[in-house]
Amino acid sequence: MTTRRTDHMAAAVSPFAQALETAAGAAALSPSSHNCQPWGLGRATSTTARRAAADLTGADADEYLVLALDRERELTALAAHAVEMEVSCGVYWQILLRTLAAQGWTTAAVRVLDGDADPGAAGLPGGGRPFGAGWPTAWTPLCVVALRPGPLSGERPADLHESALARRTHRGPYGREPVAPGLLRDLEEPATPGATAHPVHLRHLTERRDLRAFAAFVARHAGRDFGHRAAWRETHSFVRRDTAEATARGDGFTLEQLFGPMSRPRRAAMRLALAPTTMHLLGKVGYHRVLAAGLADVVRRTPAVVTMGFAGQAPTRAEQLEGGARLADYWWRATRHGLSLHPISIVLQHDDLRGRLERELSLPGRTFFVSRVGVAGSPAPRSHRRADAAVHVSF
Repeated sequence: MTTRRTDHMAAAVSPFAQALETAAGAAALSPSSHNCQPWGLGRATSTTARRAAADLTGADADEYLVLALDRERELTALAAHAVEMEVSCGVYWQILLRTLAAQGWTTAAVRVLDGDADPGAAGLPGGGRPFGAGWPTAWTPLCVVALRPGPLSGERPADLHESALARRTHRGPYGREPVAPGLLRDLEEPATPGATAHPVHLRHLTERRDLRAFAAFVARHAGRDFGHRAAWRETHSFVRRDTAEATARGDGFTLEQLFGPMSRPRRAAMRLALAPTTMHLLGKVGYHRVLAAGLADVVRRTPAVVTMGFAGQAPTRAEQLEGGARLADYWWRATRHGLSLHPISIVLQHDDLRGRLERELSLPGRTFFVSRVGVAGSPAPRSHRRADAAVHVSF
């Protein structure tokens, strides 16, 4: 299953193993909810796997990759986490494919695997083991791509990796100066106009009344997640004691990443206060409302907020992956312009709150991402990555 290529093209295109290593290294730096890194990446190398991938994509190509959701790493405490996980995988997938394209490996065909379809009915061999014995049992395949050598995209892999490395989730204060309207208009445009079948509704909140309304909403409702026992227990499981533990685990976030630099006594006090049992007890006296008020105060002093939404209230898997791709491009470009983002996912993780937010701010469709946008006053620590974050599985 190979395609012919010219000597010029062969000279320009990186060998696939090398290109994949570079692309996976950049994609591994992708943001994800709680920094849980729920994606898996497989390369079809066996005859059975390549035949299945070719049948699914309808393309006789040089290489096939499969994006997966790693069920051992996904968040499950809330129903809304299902969307967050696939959007996070879509962010990773977009960065991977863009970095491959920069090295001359172009997409020949894509097949999104419908989450409601039975694997056997979709033409996948092996039923529950869709790509044979080499496929990890904890992985749910989301998407298959066929790749061929082609012209370079014009981007430099080193630049893409640098932007991925520079990207931060910055939860600290931002400068009060407005973000230039021209820059926001540029960010509102898709990176590749007309390339997606499912457009994403993107809106920036910059008017003072809208920002105040959003901050007031956060103050009223963000405490819900702090007070939800199952959700907070899951969130707390990603809070790392210190940088050493975060480095060793390779995921989650430290208290400093959440609240900024702090003394050792304050760190000890915060660790005690945030423990699920303590949080449940403190919730009886309104501690979750205190945390929500603190988050709202940070939001209130932010120059802009970005929202992204699907067209409909029941997005398909293809729409969720494309939403992730749109988010990846936005965050990437914002980073290159010196802007930081801080997602406020807490107001979207309960369907009734999300619906209320959409009505109060007149947001179309189903909102899947809300974030502060601005210029951070100080550098943010880099999120940690697990040791195998840039590794793929051959099957």
